[in-house]
Amino acid sequence: MKRSIITLSVIILSIGISYTQNKKIKILISVDMEGLAGVVTAEQLGPSGFEYERFRRFMTDEAIAAINGAFEAGATEIVVADAHGNGQNLLIEKFPDNVRIIRSWPRRFGMVAGIDASFDGVILIGYHASTHNMKGVRAHTFSSARLTDVRINAQSVSEGMWAAMVTGHFGVPVIMISGDDIATKEVKDFLGDVEVAVVKEAYGFHSAITLTPKVATRLIKEASRKAVSRIKNFDPYIIASPVKLEVSFKNYQPSAVLEYLSVVERIDSHSIRFTGKDMVEVADFFVFLMEYNSNIKP
Repeated sequence: MKRSIITLSVIILSIGISYTQNKKIKILISVDMEGLAGVVTAEQLGPSGFEYERFRRFMTDEAIAAINGAFEAGATEIVVADAHGNGQNLLIEKFPDNVRIIRSWPRRFGMVAGIDASFDGVILIGYHASTHNMKGVRAHTFSSARLTDVRINAQSVSEGMWAAMVTGHFGVPVIMISGDDIATKEVKDFLGDVEVAVVKEAYGFHSAITLTPKVATRLIKEASRKAVSRIKNFDPYIIASPVKLEVSFKNYQPSAVLEYLSVVERIDSHSIRFTGKDMVEVADFFVFLMEYNSNIKP
């Protein structure tokens, strides 16, 4: 009888190990640029900057480091979202053949485009601090030129926090973030249990002490590996309905014009409020707000 119990235990353990090894794990990796190692000014962030072409390579390398770490930990499918600037920064020819890449705008769910309930976790690479934070390299929320604050249910949010709210609607948790010490702290304080890779420390809006790209990629790969290896330990961040979105603009006129819409409430001279039934409805409205232009052409 004792031998039978031991044999049964071994069989059950073997089944459990086999299930873990065979389970498909699908990961979304969203890649921004301001939070990369070495990024401190606009010279690294857009085609007109003298360092941009080099930093496109570094951005690609950090994304690939996260991919490699995830695959090592058992990920079976990875989708990467190019989430900076024109959405056409990553050097896609450098990626493994079994990875797909989302590029350019506009697109539903913005920086976490492609998200749905089929994913198991989300990794945020190269993210930065929010516009309301007094510290952080290139700190802003979605647009440094247009917005001064973005709030969900009266709480100011960063892009990383917003990502967790959108993906959480689908039951998918953010499991890792890389960036400067301020950006990673914002998200870790908000979510609690999340792996982080701090690739630089903010000295100011345009200054930092940074790791080298090679060291940063090693750190990112290890954090990604750890995150995916314990994928079941993370919980999605779910917002209770309804969801109130408040956006404050740098300029006066956007809020004045948006007030013409019956679904929009103007709450002060520079700010509006939109109430959605859930985070998806709010995210859709926000994409419309940021992307709509009557001069858009095919």
